[in-house]
Amino acid sequence: MQQFKMNESTKKEAEFIEKRIVEFNEENVAFEAAIPFSKLNKHVLNNDGEIIAGINCGYYLWRCVYIDALWVKDEFRNKGLASRLLLDIERTAKEYGIHLIHLDTFDFQALDFYLKHGYEIHGILEECPRDHRRYYLKKDIG
Repeated sequence: MQQFKMNESTKKEAEFIEKRIVEFNEENVAFEAAIPFSKLNKHVLNNDGEIIAGINCGYYLWRCVYIDALWVKDEFRNKGLASRLLLDIERTAKEYGIHLIHLDTFDFQALDFYLKHGYEIHGILEECPRDHRRYYLKKDIG
C-alpha cells in the first residue's frame, strides 16, 4: 500500500499546484482571455498626492472581473469617490469585453452601496466572521 506524506507548500510548490488547476480548467472550459489573469486597479489622489481611495480588481479567464477591494479614506466617504471608481471599472471592463463583475462584502461593509449600483446577491455565508454575514454579489454588464 502506498504511503502519503503531507507537507506545508513553498511558494514554488503552491505555484505548481496553481498551474495544474489552471490546466485542468482550460481542458474543461476554454479561456476567453489572451492572458489568464491580470490586474485592473485604480486609485484617487488628493492635492497632496496622498492616496485617498482605490479599487483593486482581477480580470481573468472567462471575461470576468473580481473586485478584491474598494476603499475610501474616512474623511472622503459619501462624496461619490467610491461610485466614480466602481463606474470607471465597469466602463473599463466593458471596453475589455468583460460580461460579469463579482465581489464579496460583509454586513458591516458596503452591501447597500453595491445593491444601489445594481449588484445582486447570489450567496450568503453565515457566521463568517461570527455573528456576521459575508455576501457574494454579481452584476452582468455585458
